[in-house]
Amino acid sequence: MKNTDIQKLAERHGLMLSDKMKFNEMGIDFKVGFATDKDENQWLLRIPRRPDLGKQIAKEKLILQLVCKHLTAQVPDWKIANEELVAYPLLDGKPALTYDAETYEVSWNMDKDSPNYIQSLAKILVQLHAIPKEEVVLNGLEVTTPESLRSEISERLRLVKSELGISNDLENRYKKWLDNDTLWPNFTKFIHGDLYAGHILTYADGNVCGIIDWSTARISDISQDFSGHLTVFGEESLKSLISEYEKQGGKIWNMIFEQAVERAAAAPLAYGYFAVETQDEVHINGAKVQLGVQR
Repeated sequence: MKNTDIQKLAERHGLMLSDKMKFNEMGIDFKVGFATDKDENQWLLRIPRRPDLGKQIAKEKLILQLVCKHLTAQVPDWKIANEELVAYPLLDGKPALTYDAETYEVSWNMDKDSPNYIQSLAKILVQLHAIPKEEVVLNGLEVTTPESLRSEISERLRLVKSELGISNDLENRYKKWLDNDTLWPNFTKFIHGDLYAGHILTYADGNVCGIIDWSTARISDISQDFSGHLTVFGEESLKSLISEYEKQGGKIWNMIFEQAVERAAAAPLAYGYFAVETQDEVHINGAKVQLGVQR
């Protein structure tokens, strides 16, 4: 899609853009870009890659309307949200890290060792996980119970194995994880579900100022909101985040660290499930590599 086509698309929805725009091709569901309108205001554009994302867009809009009432951090304020285009004014700060779309090289937009990051992220996580279940239910959003957490993973494992395959090592690890009663929480809370440094906006000093990409938010196992931190920052930093989270009033259990480790290790399974859902050849092949069945 050319810049002129995007300008026409935005104009149909009342947004008058200049030709100043830049796109990142890495998004799985959306082509994501930055644009400037005729008054020099900056916008973030999300252009759906598939025609079947209407329900997902409607759900994420509900999520954003819910979380903006409870977080001190900014979340996207969708001014345009439909099957053709999602657009909102650019938020403050920058993602803590970004990947180059071609080289996959990581660029940090903050001091990754800043103590401000863990303290401010813990604060936002406490706020997020405290969103009342009643409000989540009223908005028709998904609620996973402690009892159903493992059956969900087990069903995904069965589906991914039958559709794509999985290495013995990974399958054995996931089965061992599912069978370990001590790892699993006896409570669930409202979570982001895909939280890592690329979806967390910060100022240069490391203070968290915004959270983006909310499509997977629901009530579930809070360790999912810690597993992305492990992948980027490592085990000691994760322990610090959990400690700070508890200090600021977050509810944990004895094995949350170990559960977060297993959640991070289950990333290939999550990607495999997404690939099966979308039936996209690029994602199917990518998932097979991660699942150890294709080199």
